[in-house]
Amino acid sequence: MELRVVSASAREVEADWLVVGVPEGGEWSNELIALDDALLEQLSRLREAGDLTGKLAELLIVPDTPTLKSRRLLLVGLGVPSELSVARWDKAAMTAVRQVSSKADVRIAVCVPEQLGPLTRDRAVEIAATSLIVGSHGQDLYKAERSRFPFAAAQIVLPPGSDVAAASAASDRGRILGEAINLTRELVNRTPDDIYPESFAARAQAEAAKCGLTCQVFDEKQLAAEHFDSLLAVAKGSDRPARMVVLEHRGGAANSPTLAYVGKGVTFDSGGLSIKPTDGMLTMKCDMAGAATVLGAMTAIARLKLPVNVIGYAGLVENMLGAQAYKLGDVLTARNGVTIEVHNTDAEGRLVINDVLSYAADHGADRLIDLATLTGACVVALGEDVAGAFSNNQPWCDAVLAGAKAAGEDLWQLPMFDAYNELLKSDVADCKNVGGRWGGAITAAKFLEKFVAGKPWVHLDIAGPAFASANKGHREGGATGCFVRTLVEVASSATI
Repeated sequence: MELRVVSASAREVEADWLVVGVPEGGEWSNELIALDDALLEQLSRLREAGDLTGKLAELLIVPDTPTLKSRRLLLVGLGVPSELSVARWDKAAMTAVRQVSSKADVRIAVCVPEQLGPLTRDRAVEIAATSLIVGSHGQDLYKAERSRFPFAAAQIVLPPGSDVAAASAASDRGRILGEAINLTRELVNRTPDDIYPESFAARAQAEAAKCGLTCQVFDEKQLAAEHFDSLLAVAKGSDRPARMVVLEHRGGAANSPTLAYVGKGVTFDSGGLSIKPTDGMLTMKCDMAGAATVLGAMTAIARLKLPVNVIGYAGLVENMLGAQAYKLGDVLTARNGVTIEVHNTDAEGRLVINDVLSYAADHGADRLIDLATLTGACVVALGEDVAGAFSNNQPWCDAVLAGAKAAGEDLWQLPMFDAYNELLKSDVADCKNVGGRWGGAITAAKFLEKFVAGKPWVHLDIAGPAFASANKGHREGGATGCFVRTLVEVASSATI
């Protein structure tokens, strides 16, 4: 898709759709007033009639605009200007883009608002670019007739006299982020017959080659040699052998700290012998969203040439019910020597990323973040749109929370009191893999804490926001690509 930044009056921009933001209440910007004048005060009349309110993400189509060079006008509410944030502008822009991406060969122009409140113009341009890339791609990978189409051409429009060079750099960053999010979305949306440990690893190698990442793939023999016995136990019930992908970006000095991202990659989760019901199993192609998020973020970090050292890890298995499947009551020995009594084979994700966390901690990681669609308990606690954060180090957790806020993604910290360890105690092993009915998201995090060797670590339970059950105005159903932006934001920060 052709995407460029221009500095021009909105009335002079040529496109099939001109997208213009409208504030809720208060005075209109000079550019919006000029557009209203060009339309013979049609916008004023719509506002007086109560049709143009400016409420956040509310849309109004003006289908015929003979006094403009663009064929149609789409007005999108921005809400109260002083409250415009990354998340609010993203919601408005995504809603508008998705409204007009249902037809092929469309030319679109998105005007960056003049009244940005606390947002910088470059950040607003970045978000607009990301929205143009993400909002024009659907989950319809297997449909003969697509429901969403990339734009033939897209413009991000700044007021006359604006600094186009600086805004173009922001647009390039937004495009890279959008493409990384779409990579994550595509991998999660693909069927488990397309994406399994070996095929995910092959795709990771191909993506790494494109953007200059170093990629290493561990096969089952290498994993066994490295004592990934917990991870390999989960994979025993499947004909698909386990893999671990290691992606490395060395953008910082040799003596600079190393940040590690670890993603859960259960490419399909039947629940194992603790089998899921049909409704619970139907969307379990999404159980590798953590691994896909790490891959997407690492490609963006490499393409942006961030001056930091980051290693991305993906632990990849299928959790199935074959004759060799691991069993309830089994005692597994994790890579770091901790023994684990299996009380539920559907609590498998923690048995995968624990070994990967241990490996990362032993191989140079100074700080760690793991991402996993880990527990339904986190969805019960926080809903489908908010991820849970858990940490052993408050300053590091604060940095990750700040990164999520800057990226416009919703993240909420939950407690990690020592008392939760009591729920994981076992009579026959060092711990159980589940802690019972109560506090399930927290006991899962406390389990993972045992494998980070005391390194500063944050666990992100993305079970809610990683996969949307239905379309919304601002969001496609299926995979969302959430937290790609947060990981890139954290890697961009000087606080690592």
